[in-house]
Amino acid sequence: MRLPDWRAATPTGPHTPTVDEVDFRSLYQKTKYVVETADGWSLVITRYRPVKQPFAQPLFGEPLLLVHGFSQNRHAWTSGQFVKNLLFFGVDIHILELRGHGKSSIEFQKERAARFRRPLPPDLDYGWDIDSYFLYDLPAAVSGVKRITRRERIFYCGHSMGGMLGYGYAGIHDDFEGLITIGSAADLGRGAFMLRMLSMWAPAVGASIDMLLAGINLEKRLGHKGRQLLAKGASSLHAGLARWLEPEAAPAQHRFHVIPMNDWLKFAERLLARAERQPLFNYITTRVNRLSNPARASAQDVRWLLREGGEPEPRKVVEQFVRWICGGEMVCYRTGFDFKRGFSKISIPIAIIFGDMDPLASLESTRSVYHAAKSEYLLWRPVKGNSHLELTMGHDIRQICYDIKNLIEYARTHRTHNKPSLPRLR
Repeated sequence: MRLPDWRAATPTGPHTPTVDEVDFRSLYQKTKYVVETADGWSLVITRYRPVKQPFAQPLFGEPLLLVHGFSQNRHAWTSGQFVKNLLFFGVDIHILELRGHGKSSIEFQKERAARFRRPLPPDLDYGWDIDSYFLYDLPAAVSGVKRITRRERIFYCGHSMGGMLGYGYAGIHDDFEGLITIGSAADLGRGAFMLRMLSMWAPAVGASIDMLLAGINLEKRLGHKGRQLLAKGASSLHAGLARWLEPEAAPAQHRFHVIPMNDWLKFAERLLARAERQPLFNYITTRVNRLSNPARASAQDVRWLLREGGEPEPRKVVEQFVRWICGGEMVCYRTGFDFKRGFSKISIPIAIIFGDMDPLASLESTRSVYHAAKSEYLLWRPVKGNSHLELTMGHDIRQICYDIKNLIEYARTHRTHNKPSLPRLR
């Protein structure tokens, strides 16, 4: 007897596409808006508002604020498939660019000041530090997203420094419904010998550069003063000679107040391009570079990120990181708030995601926030084979975005009733 063909008889229903089958541009409407900080900066937030699709979008309309890391901009999130994967679930994405980064540039502040006839921010010339991001940029962005989406609480995801800011914010505010950190240390430098050594040497290097620039500035001032004296003496002999000797405006003074990270990253991009053509050079580069694993990310995406995603960073930001590393602390020095003491105040769902090859955010350097947080939903997970850069644009983006999806779904289902006691996830 012939058995029935169950495959033919079973209804399949409408086809549910995979994220790879969906056109990226069909998933969103892109806009941008400006938020104002309490100290006078205008920050740009780029919004990817989800478009309703014929397939299920379990997180449709859930607001998620993305904040980049040190010397980065919005391209940290858009250089790969991170935004697309979250839009596939229907997440309402808001990407902040911190002061002086990307669309929140120094030039943009000058345009806004001229347009609205208002003074420029006092720290415009790279005079800000991490405290500025924490005390002004983050609160302005969170308030802006809440206002635009008409939500009392939002979800937050930060990469590297952006996640570290999120740890601190979640310890004293109640605006987050869930917190995701990606490659974000809670004890920066722990387990990273080279990073600690570099931090110990950094003050001496900075002081040496200051001394060198002071000598150059002194030489220029003396030369300018000498020409002034010669011109004054020559004026009694010949007017034309005096005009020739008269110096121009006083020479500009050199200052070491900004780290040209964008130039360094573009140089690294050129080295990678060369490495692709020369196997030996590629072998050496792969072993020297610790911040990305070429096996877990597209070389084209990494190069594009290095070329387009880098920004200059103030010296004060670097010096604050150095102070954190050398002192084993995470402190807002203007207010005295200790981020680490605030870890125990975190009770919202939290996901701590890091690469198992990341020298900046490792098992050791994220352990303290995992143990201190009081969250009932707490994920602490390494991503195998990943270092630092590819966590937001590499081949393992999909599993990271599913971690985010799971956290948001949990928070949604526990909004209106008591939360059951759950085991911690690892």
